[in-house]
Amino acid sequence: MRSPPDTSEFDTPSRILMGPGPSMIAPRVLRAMSTQALGYMDPAFLEIMDDIQELLRYTFQTDNEWTLATSGTGTAAMETAIGNLVEPGDTMLVPTNGYFGDRMGKIARRAGGDVATVDAPWGEPLQPADVAAAFDEHQPDVFGFIHAETSTGVRQPNVSELTDIAHDHDALVLADCVTSLSGVELRLDEWGIDAAYGSPQKCLSCTPGATPLTMNDRAREKVLNRETDTGSWYLDLDLVMEYWGDERNYHHTAPTTNFYGLREALRLVAEEGLENRWERHREVAGELREGLQRLGLDPAAEKEYWLPSLNTIEVPDGVDDTAVIEFLMQEYDIEIASGLGDLEGDVWRIGCMGYSARRQNVACLLTAMEDALEAQNFDVGETPIEA
Repeated sequence: MRSPPDTSEFDTPSRILMGPGPSMIAPRVLRAMSTQALGYMDPAFLEIMDDIQELLRYTFQTDNEWTLATSGTGTAAMETAIGNLVEPGDTMLVPTNGYFGDRMGKIARRAGGDVATVDAPWGEPLQPADVAAAFDEHQPDVFGFIHAETSTGVRQPNVSELTDIAHDHDALVLADCVTSLSGVELRLDEWGIDAAYGSPQKCLSCTPGATPLTMNDRAREKVLNRETDTGSWYLDLDLVMEYWGDERNYHHTAPTTNFYGLREALRLVAEEGLENRWERHREVAGELREGLQRLGLDPAAEKEYWLPSLNTIEVPDGVDDTAVIEFLMQEYDIEIASGLGDLEGDVWRIGCMGYSARRQNVACLLTAMEDALEAQNFDVGETPIEA
């Protein structure tokens, strides 16, 4: 018989998480997740699901009936949204200005859709004129865009202009809000977004595993009137919503403790107030951005479309980006991340999200970054701050 492995009691190291996700988990969320499990059809658990739906409607700023938490990570929510909205033969328009727009396209192809692209350089937002031209050329059924691109630190402005263009062509709009939900201004109904998903482990400071998703009536009708079944039974919203809706029909076993945590994380959002929370992220991330500039580092994203929740900072010539990351982890227990995709090796990605978006964390990071740069003989000095 195989012998049992010799393992010690699990004790996680204490880290300050300032990378692109996960963020540090709020203590109240941890406490909520430590409570005893309930059955997934227990009336008390169904009340928790009702609370999650109402709290998500507030956080998304929507009245959508189809508002829920998908069982899975943000990528599962992306696949749920695209897999339900895109049928074989449909065309989906996706952006090329970041890593996650490319992922949208990959999932759409697996759903049987044809993929068209609207181009913009990495590190820049989409321009309405380019989106309009892409619509005229391709006549897509679904338009997906990244509201907060985690790979570039860019926030997409002019969202209402983009949705107007899509609706003028009778297309649905899907927004990736993984790095913006609750941390950056987002007004789904006012901006005309038909479907959107977020992420629990970023600005909500919860654990991954139960991911926010919402669809309006236009998107719901597209799902309910599909000519073919979705490619995934597990992610089929027509079936899943029978569990989240009035029918309460069992579909799959819900991640109960993840729902506990998500509910508490959303309660924290409601208590702070969305506009106050957006302002906190702007202020704390602004102090981070300015502090890094004083060290002689340059932000990669222009301030007009800067993403407070995810800051991309250019790696100076002669500095080893990986060595800086390792120094911060080994000497200060601080996590940041390197660039992704086209920006790999060119930028650092520094998150300022949820419970991590606190002034004491920014102060620690700036001190640690100064030491890390000096260890590589980088000339740290007072540098003028951009206007």
